[in-house]
Amino acid sequence: MRTLIKTKLSLPLLHRGKVRDIFDIDDANMLIVTTDRLSAYDVVFDQPIPEKGMILTSIANYWFQKTEHIVQNHLTDINLEEVLSNDEAEMLAGRAIVVKKLRPLAIEAVVRGYLIGSGWKEYLSSSMVCGIPLPPNMKLAQQLLKPLYTPSSKAGVGEHDANISFKETEAIVGSALATQIKEMSLKIYQFAAEHALSCGIIVADTKFEFGLDEDNQLTLMDEVLTPDSSRFWSAANYQPGKNPKSYDKQIIRDYLETLDWNKKPPAPRLPDNIMAKAAEKYHQVYSILCN
Repeated sequence: MRTLIKTKLSLPLLHRGKVRDIFDIDDANMLIVTTDRLSAYDVVFDQPIPEKGMILTSIANYWFQKTEHIVQNHLTDINLEEVLSNDEAEMLAGRAIVVKKLRPLAIEAVVRGYLIGSGWKEYLSSSMVCGIPLPPNMKLAQQLLKPLYTPSSKAGVGEHDANISFKETEAIVGSALATQIKEMSLKIYQFAAEHALSCGIIVADTKFEFGLDEDNQLTLMDEVLTPDSSRFWSAANYQPGKNPKSYDKQIIRDYLETLDWNKKPPAPRLPDNIMAKAAEKYHQVYSILCN
């Protein structure tokens, strides 16, 4: 399978993100191409993961369809062949989608169901996560009493997301919309967590992105519940107090934590065995969730 690192098309390029290339189609629609680029800690690496873009696209589309009874999303019924040449459509099959143009909201809607990652580090120092007090004596990877909504700012390429308070989100998008984003994010997470658990996967945390359509209706966009935007754990191996077996790119984050790296470009070179294990994780979670 051919690895795709950077897309060049006959359509005008609108934006090249960490993983996705976005192209203009018309006033109402655009093309999103999910490449095989790898990003970690908001830094793009030179080493791609083969087929990663196709897997992310398939998983995201799966969840968009599963959650459309909760919130509308950016998917359209337009086929690639309608907007691309035959060669381009064939090259991007399985990794590109035509979506509605939306007015994006500058918020990462983060939902945490378990105490892990940066939340665990903050808890150890302050007994809080993003300023929210938690009970004493919690363990690594312990399930929270209820999922927490902990929004962050949306960073550009090479920049880091920053946790922000709910009041700050109100200042960005207004009180009513901020409340709607929070309630919708928790609702999507709760549904997805229950569904994934029935497949043997714990969704420890995730992040959503939203935009507004031409009628100012909240719309789920970008990606949803993929190994790039979520922590997926094996329910069979889960035990509070131990680092869970993951089905995401945590293996790459764990390796990077062992390095003397400031999490800024240039990205370090990753060993082949780490890359191979990460690729295997993407394939595993796809086969468990979507088959």
